[in-house]
Amino acid sequence: MAINRRQFLIGAGGLAAAATTMGLGACAPGSQGGGSQAGGQEGGATNLALAWWGNPTRNKNTEAMIDAYMQANPNVKIEGQPGEFSSYWDKLATQTAGGQAPDIIQMDMNYISEYGTRGALLDLAGVDTSKFVEGTVESGRINDKLVGVNAGINTAVILANPRVFEKAKMDLPDDKTWTWDQMIEFGAEVASKAGVPFGVAALLNSDTLFGAFVRQHGKELFTPDGLGFDVAEAQAWYDLLVKGSKAKAFGTPEQMSEEVAKPLDQSAVVVGTGAMQYQNSNQLLAVSNAAGQKIDMLRPPSLAGKATERRGWY
Repeated sequence: MAINRRQFLIGAGGLAAAATTMGLGACAPGSQGGGSQAGGQEGGATNLALAWWGNPTRNKNTEAMIDAYMQANPNVKIEGQPGEFSSYWDKLATQTAGGQAPDIIQMDMNYISEYGTRGALLDLAGVDTSKFVEGTVESGRINDKLVGVNAGINTAVILANPRVFEKAKMDLPDDKTWTWDQMIEFGAEVASKAGVPFGVAALLNSDTLFGAFVRQHGKELFTPDGLGFDVAEAQAWYDLLVKGSKAKAFGTPEQMSEEVAKPLDQSAVVVGTGAMQYQNSNQLLAVSNAAGQKIDMLRPPSLAGKATERRGWY
């Protein structure tokens, strides 16, 4: 039996996945979502609910988008339902099970297959995707049905707090040449010299970085037949995490678990308890705004120390 992405994450201990923005889907036919048309008569207002997870920056941008759309379409009323990523999926699952799912849903790569195969999302056949970048439309296609269109594409990165580096009197690493082992060495040094718990925080939850790590070994996370990697690649990844923890570059397992559950504005690289932290590239502005300073963005390491071989794509 093929194992889908979500089943693997649950089997691996329910590690939180990267918040990859994957698109907007609609409630399935027959659901009792928030969308309705007043009286159904011509000219009646259409009421819709749009749910998303985010942070103050994304909330502000999304609310501005909603206002602009309603101004251009006065017969459409959209209720915004923002939330935190950590609680978003429990709420959405409850809403969907009760027939009260939002009409428009910000979805994630780790969940779209689950919702799509259960018939909880409309088939968006007929939506014009001709101007999308090649390859990006297919990420929303489940069992030959287009159940989501992507709102953005990003990549896994390492964000760095320049004030922590200044405190340690160290320069940023050369992200074109560093290896995974060098990241551990560098993380341990900056944590020690700056007196912070983390040299690098929140690697534990990153299936996207693990995916890059697997591709650097010539494998894939998933194939049409199920898992695309072997025990050796998983063992090497967890050995890397253990090595980084023992070197005091990543923090203890308990610290890492606590860190990945924090909202963005309380994360290590924002509050200055960590020099570097895994994130997604689209979060750079929100992290910088929350930190009150410009945060630097680095390429993740590679096995051979060649940025062109880091294979950090979705």
